[in-house]
Amino acid sequence: MIHPVGDQPMTSDSSPKRVPRRGIYLLPNLLTTGALFTGFYSIVAAIDGNFLGAAWAIYIAMFLDGLDGRVARMTSTESDFGKEFDSLADMVSFGLAPAIVTYQWGVERFSEYGALWGRLGWLAAFLYTVAAAFRLARFNTSLGIDDKRYFQGLPSPPAASGIAAMVWISIAYEIHGLFALVCGIAITALTGLAMMSNFRYLSFKDFNLGSRVRFTNLLLIPLVLITIALNPPLVLFTLFFVYATSAPVHWLWRHRGRTARRGAREQRP
Repeated sequence: MIHPVGDQPMTSDSSPKRVPRRGIYLLPNLLTTGALFTGFYSIVAAIDGNFLGAAWAIYIAMFLDGLDGRVARMTSTESDFGKEFDSLADMVSFGLAPAIVTYQWGVERFSEYGALWGRLGWLAAFLYTVAAAFRLARFNTSLGIDDKRYFQGLPSPPAASGIAAMVWISIAYEIHGLFALVCGIAITALTGLAMMSNFRYLSFKDFNLGSRVRFTNLLLIPLVLITIALNPPLVLFTLFFVYATSAPVHWLWRHRGRTARRGAREQRP
């Protein structure tokens, strides 16, 4: 049924039913395009051997990706097109770009240790890419179902930040050789597996930026920024490592507690 302009379908309780908005809004989609561009630039920079620029581009893409959704909600310009566009941009910036960056970073090392390491390198990169695609597809099809306080599997932006920080650390500390190659392949593959896992990661979506907080709590913001500024690659990788391992550690802790309680019940007379 076609409703006249300005009219809205009425439900049984005579309250207007909100019609989903259609169309393309400039500001949030411009930010998404910026995130897509930086992801594309990260790929080009990695192919050119500019790995530091490639890592920086991934972090800029993360900032723009976090901004476009908030801007859309604040300006009431959310749309189905924007959600799909954002997901496709995420696949490029956080799925394809980190995989190519880490593979290109290791290409010059593969030839030194034989063809086997080259195969392991591109297999790890492909595992990361398909894991990111799997993770995004699962997220898109579970909207409105899962607990908003948690993500199922490691989100792709933090995963990409870990890959970028790993490459950045190798450049800053001049880490080369077989050790760097093994660590790069292992971190890339394990990050991909974490994205495909069923571990529950905190989403921080219940954190309200508009809520009132104590003045002393605001000191945490400059403290975190100062800490990152002291040693950006090491601090950023540490943050990634803590977040990526938080869900498995929490699962193991709960599993150990359940096992201990079960054993205590079995020992009771």
